Amino acid sequence: MTKSDKLLQKLSSKPKTFKYNELRKLLSALGYDEIVTGNTSGSRVAFYTTKKDHLIRLHKPHPGNELKKYQIDLIYNELKSQGYIE
Repeated sequence: MTKSDKLLQKLSSKPKTFKYNELRKLLSALGYDEIVTGNTSGSRVAFYTTKKDHLIRLHKPHPGNELKKYQIDLIYNELKSQGYIE
């Protein structure tokens, strides 16, 4: 089982904690590119994949690295809608 498989399995279990750097690794492995829209974007970030023409938007967690519960749910639902999670 690869590291990205383990991260996807972890996200599928809807954990209480999931770190932003884990999310970046997972989405990168799934073919998503991180898009930061310049100096005025603040903490907003988007992940886009041309493979499925799909965009995920969220705010980077700050000051820490852990995603909030609603962000974990959002990512879970987005990946489920794209068929990455059963």
